[in-house]
Amino acid sequence: MNRRRVRFSPPLATGLVGLVLLAGGPALADPCGAVPQKGPMPASLARGERFSGPVVHVGDGDSLCVAVGPRRGADWVEVRLADFYAPELKEPGGRKARDTLKRITAGRRVDCVSRGRSWDRVAAECRLAGRSLGDHMRAAGVREGGRGRAPRPL
Repeated sequence: MNRRRVRFSPPLATGLVGLVLLAGGPALADPCGAVPQKGPMPASLARGERFSGPVVHVGDGDSLCVAVGPRRGADWVEVRLADFYAPELKEPGGRKARDTLKRITAGRRVDCVSRGRSWDRVAAECRLAGRSLGDHMRAAGVREGGRGRAPRPL
């Protein structure tokens, strides 16, 4: 039997891995799809509107996804906490802030009020057991100091 031998090519393998990561990168980075990247904010998330659901993803110390419906991703609202500015992940304290927010909220139901739009997210004050997540984070000793900006009005 005459078999053809396939040679391993490191540059080709590296390129294929890079392509896979590039294609999957946006989906992994932003699993929440209820707020469009461009265009108007859904009326159900306009300033002053209330929404609630379990926290299904934490991106960093001041952003998370709230499941407001049954469709994975499509009904997940990406929230930027309006009352807490965490350090960025690469800054000192950033990973601690993210890990603390995960610990506080993992799978728990939060009640949120939209305060406006922050790029492709809803800026909202979210409460857990009657207390704002910002207050929970401060009580847990997480320092504020991210480079965040105030939410843009709708």
